This record gives sequence, C-alpha cells and structure tokens, in this order.
Amino acid sequence: MKWPETGQPHYSNKQSTFLLHKPCFCISDRVVKAARSVYSVMIERNPGLIRDRKYHLKTYRQCCSGKELVDWLMKQNECLQSRSQAVGMWQVLVDEGILVHVKHELNFLDKDTQFYRFQDSEFGLNHITNEKDSEDELQEGLSLLSQLGPDALLTMILRKCPSQRSAEDLEVIYEELLHVKAAAHLSASVRKELAAVLVFESHAKAGTVLFSQGDKGTSWYIIWKGSVNVITHGKGLVTTLHEGEDFGQLALLNDAPRAATIILREDNCHFLRVDKQDFIRILKDVEANTVRLEEHGKTVLVLEKSADSAQYTVMSGTPEKILEHLLETVKLDSNGNDAIGRSLDFLLTHKVFMPSSQLLHCHCLCCRCCGIVHVILSEGSDQEKAAYILNTKQKVVKLVGQWVALYGLLLKEDPVALDFLERLKKEVAGDFRLSSLLKEQFRERRRTKQILTFWFLSPLGAVLYEIYRPDSKPLTLMLPVNTSVQDVMSAIVKPGGDHILVKMNSTGERAQLKLDATAFYTALGLNERLFICTSSQVEQLMPLKEQQGPERGTTDILEQMGSKDIANELTNYDWELFTAMHEVELIHYIFGRHKFPGAITANLERFVRRFNEVQYWVVTELCLCEDLVKRAILLKKFIKIAAVLKEQKNLNSFFAVMFGLSNSAVQRLYKTWERIPSKTKRIYCAYERLMDPSRNHRAYRLAVAKLSPPYIPFMPLLLKDMTFIHEGNPNYVEKLVNFEKMLHTCPKHEKEDLPIQILKSVQYESNMIYSSQPDSDHGLPLRSPSNIRHYIQNLKVIDNQRKLTQLSRTLEC
Repeated sequence: MKWPETGQPHYSNKQSTFLLHKPCFCISDRVVKAARSVYSVMIERNPGLIRDRKYHLKTYRQCCSGKELVDWLMKQNECLQSRSQAVGMWQVLVDEGILVHVKHELNFLDKDTQFYRFQDSEFGLNHITNEKDSEDELQEGLSLLSQLGPDALLTMILRKCPSQRSAEDLEVIYEELLHVKAAAHLSASVRKELAAVLVFESHAKAGTVLFSQGDKGTSWYIIWKGSVNVITHGKGLVTTLHEGEDFGQLALLNDAPRAATIILREDNCHFLRVDKQDFIRILKDVEANTVRLEEHGKTVLVLEKSADSAQYTVMSGTPEKILEHLLETVKLDSNGNDAIGRSLDFLLTHKVFMPSSQLLHCHCLCCRCCGIVHVILSEGSDQEKAAYILNTKQKVVKLVGQWVALYGLLLKEDPVALDFLERLKKEVAGDFRLSSLLKEQFRERRRTKQILTFWFLSPLGAVLYEIYRPDSKPLTLMLPVNTSVQDVMSAIVKPGGDHILVKMNSTGERAQLKLDATAFYTALGLNERLFICTSSQVEQLMPLKEQQGPERGTTDILEQMGSKDIANELTNYDWELFTAMHEVELIHYIFGRHKFPGAITANLERFVRRFNEVQYWVVTELCLCEDLVKRAILLKKFIKIAAVLKEQKNLNSFFAVMFGLSNSAVQRLYKTWERIPSKTKRIYCAYERLMDPSRNHRAYRLAVAKLSPPYIPFMPLLLKDMTFIHEGNPNYVEKLVNFEKMLHTCPKHEKEDLPIQILKSVQYESNMIYSSQPDSDHGLPLRSPSNIRHYIQNLKVIDNQRKLTQLSRTLEC
C-alpha cells in the first residue's frame, strides 16, 4: 500500500479542452421549496401521519414517526431502491432544520419510536396549489432531495461513533472512499479498514488553526468539504489544499513533529480524520497481509492478501515475475477456458514497463510455450508430468489468445508479434487440444472484431491532410496517420529552405510543430488548421474564414427535425466513434504517446474533439438565432435532446449538450430562458445537478453506478480520473513495477469494475443502436434519416468564446 502524498498534482487536460465547472444555484432555497411541496402533498393525502403520539408514558404533540415517513416516501417515489435512500432524503430536511427530532437528535432514524416535527410556521410550509401544479412540484422536490440525500446520509453516518456503525453504514463509507482523491488508489482492504475508523470533524470559522508546526502528530486528515492553507515558518503560505486532498500523514509515518501549520481557508470546513493508533494499526495489518518473494537476496514480487478472500493480488514486481504469477494463477476448466481477470489489465498496460518484444521473448512465456517445463518436475509419474506440461501450455495459449483478442488488427503492424504468433501456431499444430484452443481464441477475436469499425484509424492507415499556404490556398496529401512533420515537409517543399509547419486556431493563436512530431494531424483541436510558411511569414498568418465558424445558424433546419431523431443520430455516431477507439489508446494518452514508438491516439482524440464539437454546436445555434420566439423553441429542443441522450445512456453527448447550455453566452439570455415552460426548466435543473463537480463529481458517479453496460461514458471525466491516478503514483516502487497503479489506471466501469473493452463488446438490440420509431415525418426531405445523419456528422461551430459572447450580447443587451 502507498499512502497518498500531500499536494498531489491536479488534472491537466493535455491537448484537448473540456469544461468541468460547478453550476451556481442556492441549495437552501430549493430545499425549502422541496420541503414545502412534500409537506403540502402529505397534509392533503395523508393527514393522519401527523398526530399526537405516546411513548414511555409521555405524549409528543403533532409529530410523525421516522418509520412512517420512510414508508410514505417509498410510496411516492418508485425510483427509490432502498430505505436508506429515503432516510438520506429526510436527513436533508433535518440538516436544514425544517424537520426536527422531538429531542433534537441530529440523525434521522427509520424507527417507529423516533418522532419528528415539521417547522411549518417558521419556513412557511403551508401553501395551496392546484392538483396538477402540486404533483409537478412534488416530483421536482423529490428529485432534488434524492440528489442531496446520499451526501446527507453519508454525513450522518460519519457523525456516528465508529463502534456504532452498522455493516450497511460501513459499505456506504467504503463506496464513497472509491471517489475521494486521497483514498481512491488505496487497496480494497485498506479502504474497508478506513471505513471502520474514520471520524467526522467539522470547524465553523475560517482562520481556525487545526494544528501548528512543531505539534505532535495525532491524526491524518482528508478534506471532505472546504479548503485549508499550509503555512511554514520562514516561507509563509506554501500551498492551498482543497476538497479530496489530505495532510498530516508524514508526522505519523515518521513519528515526528508537524512540519507545517494548517489553517482553515473558509467557513464550515469538514474533515475525515484517522487517529494515529488506527493509522499505525492499518499499516501493520497491511504489512501482515503482504508477501514478498525474493531471489538472490532481492525482492522480485510483492503480493497482498485480499480482504474478502484468500487470494493474493500483485502489488509490484519485476515484469517477468508478474507475468509468471499471472500464468500460474490462470484457472482452466475441462475445456481450457478461463474468465477474463487481472491478465487483461496486464496485457493492456504491459507496454508501460515491458515492450512487446520483451514480453514475447520473456523466459517464462517462451519456455512454457515450447514445452521446456519438464526440468522443474523432479517427482511424479509420466502421466502427471504430461498433464502438467499440457496445462501449462494451455495457460500460455489462453493468455496469448486474450492478447490477440484485445489488440486485434493492431498486431498486423507489429512484426515481432506476427513472428511470435507464427511460431506459436507451428508449436501447437501437432497437439489437437492446443490447436483447438488457439482456434477458439481466434474465433473469439473475430466475434469482438466489430469494435474496429469503419471509423477506426490505424497508425499506417491513410488520411487526407489539408495544409494551407499563407495565401489560404490548400494543399492536399494522402499520408499515414503516424506521418512525421519532417515527412510532410519533404512531400510539399524542397529541402534546404526555412519552411516550417504551423497550427493555428480560430482565435489566431499559432504554434510551430517540431520536425519529429508524429500523428499530429489527427490531434488538431476544434477548428484548428495547418499552415506551411517561412519563419518570416508566421506573424502574417490569419485564420481562414471557415475557422471562424458559420455566420448563419441552422434553426430553420433543426425545427424540421424531431428531437428524438437528432438524439438517435448523435448516439449512433458517438457509438461508432467510441467503438473505433481502442482501450490501449487511453493508456498511451495518459502515460504519454511519445513513450510508445509508433503508437497513436487518433481515435481517442477524435472522440474527445467530438465532445467539444457538440458542446459548441449548442452554443453556436442559440447565439446565431436572432428571433426570440424561435430561440426559446430551440432552447427547449436542446433540453429535450439532452433528455433523450440521457435515456439512451449516451453520457458523452448528454454532458456535451448540458455544458453547451451552461455556457455563459447561453446562460445570460434571460429573455430566452423566461419563455421556457416551468416543466422544461425543472428537467434542466435536475440535469444541471448532475454536473456538480463537488465530492469529485459525486452526483455523476452515483447516476452512473445505477447504469448497466453498454453505455457511452463521459470521456473528459474518465481521462481526468486516469490522469490523476497516473500523476499521483510512480510507475516503479523500490525498482519494481508498481502493478497496483496499473490496475487502477486501467479504464473501468464505475460500478462493475469492467474494462471498457467489455462495455463495448455488449451488443445493442440492432446494428443501429437507436433506430426506434422516429418522431419526425420522413416525407419531408430534411427529416429523412440520411439527411439528419449527414447534418449531425458535419456540424459547423464557432469555438471562439469571445465571439460567442459578443453574439449573445447583440441578441440580448
């Protein structure tokens, strides 16, 4: 286990630009409004819930029991999956002081003998609305409380004394620790131990000194809410730590005085605290469950026992020993089959620490493949030795089969891989049991070959390069994706000149490309273009007219297309781009493509660029629509499109549309927003809460946890998570491969811990993901599926924020 270090680096978004911001809304006012709607419906439909109650010879006037409140809420909201969710929703009202325990207890309890009163007069809960409005307001209120409930429930659990937490409580804390930056990369066993000992601590006032430099270290802290300043003697303010970051562990590890003073930077800061005795005990437990294998006096493999089983997980080791352990632990049934396990994580990340040439010439792989295993069998009958050799070979064939299935067509461009596979094929040809298993592996690869679609870009695949002269005239070339700048220059200018290749965006920002840069064309940002010129001409370059984006919107076209049809085509196109992206591109992107010779991330970059394109498409169309009535209709349509995208589990385009609607150029269109029906506004507000980045985007993660694959993930956040893990942890620990980091870096499904490859391999009901009954009349040309598809795949956008803001101000001063 590696404890997180103070001041871990923040996410850097590398080549692409995504927005991850927090929408502004006042929670307290909305909670009061939600409480008002809930209380009114309760009084109208179930007035008997509020009555005098007797307990232990004492009468409590006009109150409700905790159990009955939970029962009532479960009936009103069919989406609630457990009573604890309802408890969290009531806890929100308790925290706000709207619902008060008769004995002023702070925690809401789901019990018949716990009584609560609504503070109706203080908060003005009594109000009269018509039946239709009251139902709409109730659903809006329940939606808000269900969003805030998990956080309130967790805070309530954390306030409990650790010894009073139930097994369900511990599971809630454990799940939350998966998304806390300081603990996200810790092993499952450590997180479970932390869940049992974490203590909730809060401080009300900014400027409070949590501890001073030189104090004795007594606790480790994780910032749950708020921020703190780190100050040292002589240097003053060293850094500021924010939500999810930690401090204080060094004094515990080294048994030394505090190295800095910690001061609250803002009011109402909350912390998760681990006291020293628990901290040290967990360290000892981890060490007790750790096995170190040594050869010639040096550690070559470190294993940690899983908390809930007798199995051991590889934490670190030499590349060959990690591979050897994975081969030893592959379990085969009578058919030689094995479920996909940690070997997939190894195969996906091995190039970080073990190039393909080293992997395929690895001693343990080659020896097992070629049958040189009898030397290790000093005992046993000939039959037992033969069975052992066969079993060992089957494991190699299984692992190689997974490797082939994972990388597919990418192996065709790797001569070392092709040579190895040819040798393996000859080796197993004489044994029917091995050859049949190998054929099954290849059949499996063909079944999953659909992930490499028409849109797939391979390193040697040709694409059309468009390069402009200073006079804006284009040059076109068909070249491989991974072509270098030097090769492009050689193809269009004579050697010996002072020509350079420059990329320029729509705002006129220029950057010269290095001669050894490769796969640069597919990495261009939205509305970026390439220019060939001399050094003296760089300052004279101006953006092309097409880079500025359209001058007129397409409102007239969009109003003829149905919202569902547009969403269908967005999702179909996104799915094609997503499945064309190979998982290993994520690894190359996060660790740095330059570290993997010949590697490209073109498919991933295109998918990320698509997010930005859809986001700016929304802003562009609204800012180019001059008619107020049409603009309001268009705004409503985009909200409806977002609703359909969410229903289709296309989270990437859903968030792209939502981020477009939350752009400042759109948000300031007050007259337009005023014309939106209240029901549509409520839908938008509910979706807006999913964008809240607090608690490491907790609202989004809770929503994703309820989804089953396949779905299209919110790629910018996935890249942010992977980057954080990569930058916060070294590739090597004590000269051994930090395999625990590799396991955490591999892209996973939020809930089921499945690699992205499995998300993509699950097929939808038809070839087109959503070809259900359209909501448009296809008798009109613009409403035909082919025209909608063409429109969606060729969006024209303005990505210059200053220009968008100017257009917005022209529409509404």
